[in-house]
This record gives sequence, C-alpha cells and structure tokens, in this order.
Amino acid sequence: MALKLDGMSPKELETLIRDAQARMAAAQAEQIASVRSKIDGLLQSAGLQLADVYPGRGGKPGKRAGAGVAKYRNPANPAQTWTGHGKKPAWFLAALKKAGTTEASLRIGPSAAPSRAVASKKAPAKRTAKRTAKKAPKSA
Repeated sequence: MALKLDGMSPKELETLIRDAQARMAAAQAEQIASVRSKIDGLLQSAGLQLADVYPGRGGKPGKRAGAGVAKYRNPANPAQTWTGHGKKPAWFLAALKKAGTTEASLRIGPSAAPSRAVASKKAPAKRTAKRTAKKAPKSA
C-alpha cells in the first residue's frame, strides 16, 4: 500500500498522520491482547501463575524488590521512611532544619538518639546559668 504524499496539502498530511497514529495505537493494543491471551493460555494449561514463572513480579506496585531496610522515619508522618541510600528526601532535609533535630534523632530502632524531651530538659539549665552570670552586679 503506497501513498503519494507529494501532492498532499499540510492539512491532509496532518489528518493522515493523526489517522495513522490512531491505527498504530489500536494495532499495539490488539497485539498486547493477543500475546496476553497466549500467555494466559500457557499458564492455565501448565497450572501455573505469573508469579510462579516470574518471582518478584506482581507484588505491590511502586515497591522494588530488595529496596532495603528503612533507617530513618519522618516524625511528622511515620509512614514516610528512608533507607539512608540515594538522594535525601525532602521531609528529611526539612526535619534537619528544625532546631534540635539531628540525623541520629530521626533514626529508627535502638541506635536512635534520645528524644527531644530529654534534650529540652538540659537547655533551661544552660539558659539559667547564662542569665545569672549577666545579672551579677559589677564590682568597681
């Protein structure tokens, strides 16, 4: 099937391209459906499931196998965690900007730093010492 494109106007060419792209999408969808039905037939005749043939696939979407163990947790949203590998997430960087927050305080598990409540109890004692030093009368 050969088309003469030389004599076509830009509008006719746009229509032809649009029609060809729609037909291409339909042909790809038909091919995928055909291959999928063949695979389903093979799996059913063998008494298998896709997870049996390809372990690790078909699990939770968005989670890659072996992503690692979470080492840090977002205090504002405990569902957000980070393994400590790769780029630091935005919540991690934002938490570090808050006063009194360190990487160790965001760690999960026994190696986590003491809570902020313990750190805040120490802070007033230092402030008090500074205030009393400032209020001491000057001797001439």
